[in-house]
Amino acid sequence: MSNQTEKQPILEVRNLRKTFPIKKSITGKVLQELVAVDNASFTLNAGETLGIVGESGCGKTTMGRTILKLHPSNGGEIIFNGEDITNYNTKQMRPIRTKMQIIFQDPYSSLPPRSTVGDILSEPVLVHNIVPKSQVKEYVMDLMEKCGLRDYYYERYPHEFSGGQRQRICIARALSVKPDLVICDEPVSALDVSIQAQIINLLKDLQKSMGLTYLFISHDLSVVKFISDKIGVMYLGSMVEYGAKKDIFDNPLHPYTKALFSAIPNPNPDIKMNRIVLNGDIPSPANPPKGCKFHTRCPQAMEICKTECPKYREYEPGHFTACHLYPQE
Repeated sequence: MSNQTEKQPILEVRNLRKTFPIKKSITGKVLQELVAVDNASFTLNAGETLGIVGESGCGKTTMGRTILKLHPSNGGEIIFNGEDITNYNTKQMRPIRTKMQIIFQDPYSSLPPRSTVGDILSEPVLVHNIVPKSQVKEYVMDLMEKCGLRDYYYERYPHEFSGGQRQRICIARALSVKPDLVICDEPVSALDVSIQAQIINLLKDLQKSMGLTYLFISHDLSVVKFISDKIGVMYLGSMVEYGAKKDIFDNPLHPYTKALFSAIPNPNPDIKMNRIVLNGDIPSPANPPKGCKFHTRCPQAMEICKTECPKYREYEPGHFTACHLYPQE
């Protein structure tokens, strides 16, 4: 791909917000809500991989599904290929569905058990008229080969495969409609470590050969470091830091990012790890703390953190963070 193409943003997310009602009045008015994604903003360029990291329950998966319009958003903008799709209905989304796809976390429950691999991969190709009907089988066979699946798997059912093979089927299904953007929702977390490496290498090879763009959601920082070009760190629904991989790993700005990175195991026994241990549990997204959401666990918290929410600002070219340790104006 040319440098010019790579510089174009394929996806821009601005102040994205997603809430779920917990309590409603008799008239249907929302009395209490859970804020799953709170004013998240980032840009993803064509051909790049953005890794989204954070603890379980921080809103990574919900953000991915909201971008795909599997959940309606409650605020902000989603701009895909220069088109504002924030308020698109099901009919308007249909032609865009082929351009945005998702690989789910669990390869066991995301495949229909009564369909053969051939049927699973042929259905989206037929529904979206990707190739003429007479060429569908040939197209699916070629796709299976690209994803490391043998041709005789075509007639088999999902229960006959291991987790790694099922995840390859899920990847093939996502790629069957020739997407531009693939949201990988923790695609390797349910697999053995040896299989994880195979799947990640497969994703990298497919990205190169098919010109794909990935939004890669994970809580495994070693995996994210290997696959990503940019990294976004989330905490309790908010993006606390975002930037190029090198900037984030060489110079993490936010105390939460520093704590996450201190937990990465080092294979060298001679290097002493300065582990930053966070005290307390993650607050409930249904009742987040006032001010900076991280102040209840932050080792560097100040008085201002308890009352004022820090601004999400650019402190180095392309490196954003939201923290009171840095100038707010």
